[in-house]
Amino acid sequence: MRKRYFNLMIVVLIVLVVGFFAFDLIPSKEERIPYKQFYEAVINNEVGSVEIKEKSLDFVKTKEPSKTYTTENPESPELKEFLLRNGVTVKEDESVSSILSLIFDVLFYGVFFVIIFFVFKKFISPNTFKTVRHTGVTFNDIVGMDSIKKDMMQIADMLKHSSEYKKRGIRLPKGILLEGAPGNGKTLFARALAAEGKVNFIPAKATDFESMFMAIGPMKVKLLFKKARRRAPCIVFIDEFDGIGTRRNYSGSAIETENTRIVTALLNELDGFEQNEGILVLAATNSREALDEALIRPGRFDAKYIVPYPDYSARQLLVQKYLAGKKYSSECTVEKLATLFDGFSCAKIESVLNRASLIASQKAASSSNDAGFTLSDISLAIKES
Repeated sequence: MRKRYFNLMIVVLIVLVVGFFAFDLIPSKEERIPYKQFYEAVINNEVGSVEIKEKSLDFVKTKEPSKTYTTENPESPELKEFLLRNGVTVKEDESVSSILSLIFDVLFYGVFFVIIFFVFKKFISPNTFKTVRHTGVTFNDIVGMDSIKKDMMQIADMLKHSSEYKKRGIRLPKGILLEGAPGNGKTLFARALAAEGKVNFIPAKATDFESMFMAIGPMKVKLLFKKARRRAPCIVFIDEFDGIGTRRNYSGSAIETENTRIVTALLNELDGFEQNEGILVLAATNSREALDEALIRPGRFDAKYIVPYPDYSARQLLVQKYLAGKKYSSECTVEKLATLFDGFSCAKIESVLNRASLIASQKAASSSNDAGFTLSDISLAIKES
């Protein structure tokens, strides 16, 4: 039914357009006279009214009001003033081209503003920062780093029982800075803290604040904290913090100006006039030295933890965890692998063991010997990593 009405509307529209142009092409019945004769008639006050069209002038003489004459339009910019000075009533007819030009102008600006609207909506959409209610990670999933986990457990307890701590004069930290090499579990700590504290989790990263348009970054900072205040109590986690929180540089370049605005917006949100009660900001960085000093001062980031490479005992536990379900030779003992992985991040240990399993499976496919990976496979995987 809808399709039938749509087709009918299309047919009616086509008929109207064809009729409009056909009417414009119908030859006029007015008597045509030379422009010189028309000019003399205007000078002699014999013309009562003129309708200015795109290619012609239709006019009525004062002594013959029932008859219409036509002449050529000289398209002079002084024509209208000339007619008015001689007491002629002037009417201007909108031509087809001017109407179409107006329509196209309206469509162009309409499409332009619609595109701008959708672009800005995409860049500053409220859905830019998702709220995670259940991260699915606890501190039991983090191997080693017992001292940091102990402090984090206390912060999780403060999130759950903030009113009790407030009675004792203890406030929740405004921010926690996690520093360490990539792959050692900074994001895992943030997700685990949200789960243990039973609060909402809003993850963000430095690239979320980047934009080809100036001032979008600061607007996104405000949007992030506005959402956090609505979802409180919650944890705001900003990964790659050194990507947006670097020291302000007043060199005047567009990039530095935008970075300065983002840092200023962060400062205002972390310690501004609006209260951020129930909001804990976790920021992860690989380089604390690159951050603006005003951002990481006490009162904004009250706690700072270094997430280190796993020590020997932690590497043993990680190897045991990542060996689960894998086939490996008897020479690949937990102790040997933990020693071999000295200086490796948690993520790299998992990646090397996974790569060694893949190498062993490729060998098994060609030799029919699926005994699992060996130390030589581990060495090869380390070289490739």
